[in-house]
Amino acid sequence: MRQPADIEQQDLPEAIQAAHRLGAKAYVNMNKLFRNHELAGMPEYLLALQAAGADAVVFGDPAVLMNARQHAPQLNLFWNAEMTGTNSSSSSYWGRRGATRAVIARELNEEEIADLKSRANMEIQVQVHGMTNIYHSHRNLLQSYMEHLGREATLIRKGPDKGLFLVEAERPDEKFPVYEDDNGTHVMSPGDICLLEALPELIRAGVDSLYVESLLKTDEYNETVLRSYRKALDKWRSDEKAYAFEQQWLTDIQKQQSPDRELGFGFLYKEQVY
Repeated sequence: MRQPADIEQQDLPEAIQAAHRLGAKAYVNMNKLFRNHELAGMPEYLLALQAAGADAVVFGDPAVLMNARQHAPQLNLFWNAEMTGTNSSSSSYWGRRGATRAVIARELNEEEIADLKSRANMEIQVQVHGMTNIYHSHRNLLQSYMEHLGREATLIRKGPDKGLFLVEAERPDEKFPVYEDDNGTHVMSPGDICLLEALPELIRAGVDSLYVESLLKTDEYNETVLRSYRKALDKWRSDEKAYAFEQQWLTDIQKQQSPDRELGFGFLYKEQVY
């Protein structure tokens, strides 16, 4: 849906085995919007994932679920329809058809997350860190997004190594990263979600999985983020009653954060990130 690269099918067994050797689970994203001509290769791909020992397939298109149930029934399925995962009925609908986890929309606030979890009767996943995809089109045209905005906007290129950015006239200090790949055009948020300080609230709400979006970040940045979240979660697990947030966890991330991108709570407290 919004990935600038992927792992070739023949390399998946090695990648999954490497994750398992390190004690990690390997989830394979198949949550793009499929075209008819792509469906013929789906059974073979799903069978390859099952044989390689993938721990789950992340899907949004019903075609993935239908093919998995028919050709690779042992695969675990996580429903992720990006911004449309906003209510418990939708999540439960896919749960009754075989999905075991729902990746809920970034636009939900804390109360909505807790309410959805209490009604969905399945695992839920929340993005806790990183950028978000705010616009996607199969057409490789940026003009469609400008028309969608309905207000003045321009495109700037900050240099050969810094990519293309969309800048709205009303918010000249916010730069929306833009890139195009085989799946179309993607416009990303100008800031990054950071829910490190809100982890206790998410845990109490019953959130089962916390997702860090590593897209377009350096290895050093992602490693720093994961270490900070891991330290916080381990401290909570050791003694939740005595848990206290340590500023150093956030400071370590802030040192790696680009000055052009703010850290924020996203929609958790009804604040917008874009």
